[in-house]
Amino acid sequence: MNQAIPFITFQPSRGQSAAEAMETYLEVFADGRVILDNRYGPDGPGAEGTVIMSEIEIAGQRLRFSDSFVAHEWDITPGVSLMVDCDSAEELERIFTALSEDGTVFMPLDDYGFGPFGWVGDRFGLTWQLGLAQA
Repeated sequence: MNQAIPFITFQPSRGQSAAEAMETYLEVFADGRVILDNRYGPDGPGAEGTVIMSEIEIAGQRLRFSDSFVAHEWDITPGVSLMVDCDSAEELERIFTALSEDGTVFMPLDDYGFGPFGWVGDRFGLTWQLGLAQA
């Protein structure tokens, strides 16, 4: 069966780290788990310990990560983000606060006419739209 899984490419040449991002997301989302964690050894084209391909599951969504040993001209864009429906206002605030640390707040937590919502870019460049799950 076909399955679409978001794939995020990090660029260590720009100070990005898939391993650090995965560790952070697994701490922020209590239900997270590692599905795959494949790293370069001493003889790989990428630096030893960087991510060839890893996959985690957080908030019911699988995400794949890789550290590119090629320096690309592009970067992660805020035009594509992950939407997370939180179960409570406390969870929403906790996750928003954690992800916005050393990141960029695009829309602070507020009610924009469709319930509590916030949009943040984390310190790794990935953007998150966070709201409350609809009853």
